[in-house]
Amino acid sequence: MAVDRQSRRQFLAALPLGATALLFGARPLRGLALLGDNQVEHPVPRAGIDASKVLTLDQLGNTAAAPVYDMIREIPETADGIRCTCGCADLPGYYSLLTCFEEGGMAQWCEICQDHARLVYRRQKEGQTLEQIRNATDARFE
Repeated sequence: MAVDRQSRRQFLAALPLGATALLFGARPLRGLALLGDNQVEHPVPRAGIDASKVLTLDQLGNTAAAPVYDMIREIPETADGIRCTCGCADLPGYYSLLTCFEEGGMAQWCEICQDHARLVYRRQKEGQTLEQIRNATDARFE
C-alpha cells in the first residue's frame, strides 16, 4: 500500500486554523517556514548524552516508526545537536531532535521528526560532521 507523504507546508495548510494551537498550546511554534521564523539555532550536544530515554519497542507498541527509533538509538550524540523544525521546540522539556524520540515527544506520529532522523542517520553513517549534517537538515527542512 503506497503512502502519500505530504510536505510540511501541505500538512500545515490542510490544518484548520488554530489546530496547532490546540495541539501545542497557545504559544506560536518556532521553526516553521510558514511562520517565517527560521533563525532558531541548533542546540549544543550535551556531554555524556545517550539514548537511555528514547522510547523502547515495548513502549512504542506496533508502530511503523519503530525502525526510526532504532536509528536514533545508534546516534544520540548527533541527534542531540540537531533541532527539529516541526514545532517540537515549543513542547515542554524539548532540547533537540533526540527529545522528539523520548517520552512526550512527537516522533511516534510526526513524519517531520522521522524524516529529520532518517536524514541525520544516513549522513552520520556516511561519515559527515555534525556541521555538515546541520547544513543538510537546514537545506532540506527550511
